[in-house]
Amino acid sequence: MARSVWKGPFVDGYLLKKAETVRNAGRNEIIKTWSRRSTIMPQFVGLTFGVHNGHKFLPVLVNENMIGHKFGEFAPSRTFTGHVADKKAKRG
Repeated sequence: MARSVWKGPFVDGYLLKKAETVRNAGRNEIIKTWSRRSTIMPQFVGLTFGVHNGHKFLPVLVNENMIGHKFGEFAPSRTFTGHVADKKAKRG
């Protein structure tokens, strides 16, 4: 189920604060976050976030096309190794 429109998009508060400090400082450093559920806001465009996938932090450079999506969409947490049936079909 989607989030109510009147509530607005969900973003962890500390993430907004970190983004503001990095943007005001002018440094291009990676902002580490475990918040895969946070929505990408227009204030984040041009910043690099290290999104945790359960194993390591994957760098995600935010652009305009990502606004409205979640951080977790850009840091896959599972590795797809392929289907077993595909290997059998190639041998035959």
